[in-house]
Amino acid sequence: MHIKKGDNVMILSGAYKGKTGKVLYVIPKRNRAIVESVNFVKRHSRPTQQNPQGGIVEKEASIHVSNLAVVVGGNPTRVGYRFLDTGRKVRVSRKTGEDIDS
Repeated sequence: MHIKKGDNVMILSGAYKGKTGKVLYVIPKRNRAIVESVNFVKRHSRPTQQNPQGGIVEKEASIHVSNLAVVVGGNPTRVGYRFLDTGRKVRVSRKTGEDIDS
């Protein structure tokens, strides 16, 4: 996947288009990612020992990775790959050509 945990990403489409945030975690099997402070949903939770009150809880929902672009230097960019002399594969910004640190 071109998106990894800890990346800064920009939302390309949908209700949160143009917003940026940090990726909290990625779900590779479903091609989805959860971005901090974006795409909130309300969950009705029943009282448990951890949450004796129960009630309505707001939390982030996942977004498909096709709607996300990695932000490098303040601008969204596509992601490419190249191999270092050591044989390690690194992600590269298609716009600037610089390596993307995750």
